[in-house]
Amino acid sequence: MSEIRLEIKDLCKTFGITRAVQNVSFNINKGEVHALIGENGSGKSTLTNMLTGIYSIDSGHFIMDGKEVHPKNQVEANNEGISIIVQELGTLSGLTVAENIFLGHEDMFVKAGIKNTNAMNRRANELLKEYGFDRIKASAYIDDYNFEDRKLVEIVKATYFKPKIVVIDETTTALSQEGREELYKQMDRIRSEGDTIIFISHDLPEVLEKSDTITILRDGVYIDTVKSSEVTVDDLKRLMVGREVTGNYYRADYGEEVSDEVVLTAKGLTVPGQIKDVSFTLHKGEILGFGGLSESGMHEVGKAVFGASYDRQGEVTLADGTHINDIPTAIKKSIAYTSKDRDNESVVMNQSIGENICLPSLDSLKGGAGLLSGKKMKDFAGKFASEMSVKMVNTDQFVSDLSGGNKQKVVLARWIGKDSDIVVLDSPTRGIDIKVKQDIYQLMDRMRKSGKSIIMISEELMELIGMCDRIIIMKDGEINGELMRSPDMDENTLIEKMV
Repeated sequence: MSEIRLEIKDLCKTFGITRAVQNVSFNINKGEVHALIGENGSGKSTLTNMLTGIYSIDSGHFIMDGKEVHPKNQVEANNEGISIIVQELGTLSGLTVAENIFLGHEDMFVKAGIKNTNAMNRRANELLKEYGFDRIKASAYIDDYNFEDRKLVEIVKATYFKPKIVVIDETTTALSQEGREELYKQMDRIRSEGDTIIFISHDLPEVLEKSDTITILRDGVYIDTVKSSEVTVDDLKRLMVGREVTGNYYRADYGEEVSDEVVLTAKGLTVPGQIKDVSFTLHKGEILGFGGLSESGMHEVGKAVFGASYDRQGEVTLADGTHINDIPTAIKKSIAYTSKDRDNESVVMNQSIGENICLPSLDSLKGGAGLLSGKKMKDFAGKFASEMSVKMVNTDQFVSDLSGGNKQKVVLARWIGKDSDIVVLDSPTRGIDIKVKQDIYQLMDRMRKSGKSIIMISEELMELIGMCDRIIIMKDGEINGELMRSPDMDENTLIEKMV
């Protein structure tokens, strides 16, 4: 019989009138990967944020190894042997890599009140080398590294001190395949040493493959705990949603002719150290995919097209001859962009859902005398929040109160409302549950059929294969291949061009 590591008893948490976690009770064992799944807003992250001291507990108990724990912050949680790798960025700008790794534990390097920075950097470099992340330097500022590398630093930060419980909250969706493999290695090590992982992921095949046990939450309520070996993906969908998930997931069409009409041409796009001489065309009604490993430059392509790369060389030209060199021109010419780094680049966290959705469309929401119409804004935000099924109290609720998946729905609602002709989607389904993924794919399909053009940048190979008319593979900042939609294409076809 397995030994219990963590008892969760009658746990509750509310935000205003939203009951995020309602009387949840279940056990998690030593030496297991225990997955926590559910739709966006089901309470997964709220529960683990209480365990790790990010949120306070309204009522209920966490009992770890027979002793009640109620950390008030992440440092206290670390001291209890609990750590977390959060869904969004968990590193602090303005600090070095080493300072981020040892944040809250700097006293290890203090003697007579003086911090030994050299000793801290030495130890951080040793850890980075042990994890295989040698290219990341301890003394460098964390801001010098991209989103993926910052997540790798978080893996080191959360696991170097051998905690008893590590929470991994939607981290795999932020990593390339290389980064995922490194995370999986750490998961295997932690489990083999008898410690515990709480694993949150919307990738249900990944959940089945990597976990031992799965607990399902729905609308803040405990539904069931099952053995991974005894259920299927369809079983999990049914438990998460409360009904069968039916209808097409990816596109079902093959052999459809894409229009010859070119809506955007990119020539010689170069961003020093990121991409080099990238050229392509985008056609009316086409979904054009970009795939590759994390360092391939594919994410920079999206920024370059939107005019968001300040040191970009080369040209982005629309069919009417307009050159896109900055964001205001891109928005004015009906181009939309969603960033992979949602919290820092795609939403305004300290504004309401309504304000975020209305932001790109303010010119069309004016009333008399050219002033913004409160009614128009409220109706507009309500319509598109509803279309994307955002789980919220109302559109006056702050975006910062939402789950990661619901923030992503707000981002998409904003650009659907804008009705842009060209949409650049970077990692559009990151942190999104299976039902909403299906909704987004069907929305993309409707958009292309109505003549909209989409550039989709994704590290999810099946997503690219299932949705795109054409896939451009990036490697080392350059285009390394182009593949046309085909029922015979599989992940290996893409991987051959990526590595």
